[in-house]
Amino acid sequence: MELLAPAGTLEKLKWAVIYGADAVYFGMEFGSLRNFAGNFTFDDAAKGLEFLHDRGKKGYVTLNIYPFSDEYDLIIDTAKTMDDMGADAFIVSDLGVFRELKRLDLHAPVHISTQANTTSYQAVLAYLELGAKRVNLARELSLERIKEILAKTRGLVETEVFIHGAVCFSYSGRCAISDYLTGHGANRGECKHPCRWRYFLMEETRPGRYMPVFEDERGLYLFNSKDLALFEFIPALKEAGVASIKIEGRMKTIHYIATVVSFYRQVLDGKMFSPEEALKLLNRIPNRGFSTGFMKGAILPDDYDFNIADSTSDTILVGNITEERINSKCVIRIRNNISAGETLETLSPDGGISSVTMPQILVTTDGNQVKCANNSQYLLFDQELKPYTILRRVAGKGLA
Repeated sequence: MELLAPAGTLEKLKWAVIYGADAVYFGMEFGSLRNFAGNFTFDDAAKGLEFLHDRGKKGYVTLNIYPFSDEYDLIIDTAKTMDDMGADAFIVSDLGVFRELKRLDLHAPVHISTQANTTSYQAVLAYLELGAKRVNLARELSLERIKEILAKTRGLVETEVFIHGAVCFSYSGRCAISDYLTGHGANRGECKHPCRWRYFLMEETRPGRYMPVFEDERGLYLFNSKDLALFEFIPALKEAGVASIKIEGRMKTIHYIATVVSFYRQVLDGKMFSPEEALKLLNRIPNRGFSTGFMKGAILPDDYDFNIADSTSDTILVGNITEERINSKCVIRIRNNISAGETLETLSPDGGISSVTMPQILVTTDGNQVKCANNSQYLLFDQELKPYTILRRVAGKGLA
């Protein structure tokens, strides 16, 4: 089973691969449903695909917006260029885009995005007849319905299932709230996520009087969905024949990518976690609480009702080990302030978690001695740590 990770930028692509992804998906400057993710220039894409293919990994290009008629030429040109570069697949939602790509007789196959809302084996087989290699099933399906689909399609077409990350409160992303409130279209890659804003209640006869309705101490998130976390279902999905499990998050940080990808890599490789252990690891990144979505047949508000599954993280990314070595010393890229003598938690590419203590005097790569380093600096570090190792501050820990 393939582990498919998000890559909002070239840097994030590398982090996803280093932390265990078998493949990544990324968008170009036009045609993707994540306009605010950073996205790739053609030069970025060439470097990214080279990085992937040198390591036996794959890169899928998202062309999954619902375009207007005058935008097809740009999508077609993008697809031709990326096919020449060696893209491993194109992810599409729109039937017109699908038709145009198949007419080009590209080397790369076409995958159907979750935005196409595929909820039946009949639809999967229809896409197969049209020439799709893979279909990402809608997130509204239960495990039993996924099994029903796989019983009819296994061996004929690949299927893919989202297993972690933010989900739209609407039907597989078909939402108009962002259009209405902000003028930015969700299905144009411009969603501003108003479903995650705070809301107040106003009674009809008392205009202007806003009454808070508290879900927790931070307010009510009226439409907000919890984040998806389907680690418990991976064995069943694998047994059913799902070809790829997909992580959401092209707009998320390298901290998110490293934490989530390394966790699911361990799960796929056979390491067993209890729900409490899994949520404790996943809670090291900001989240809105976790849910199994529709996998059990219906949304269950308290299916992960543990204290550790709060919607805030107790860790902050403060730095990472680069690939550079100076006088046999590691180099730390500072991404938040780091203080001398501070004890930090590390996350290594193999998923291992440990701690390190900063020296009492920090030395920058340009030779300065400081007591606190900020995010414009690089530090030398004597202790041997693997490149791409995460350094993070944990609540309740501080100076040694």
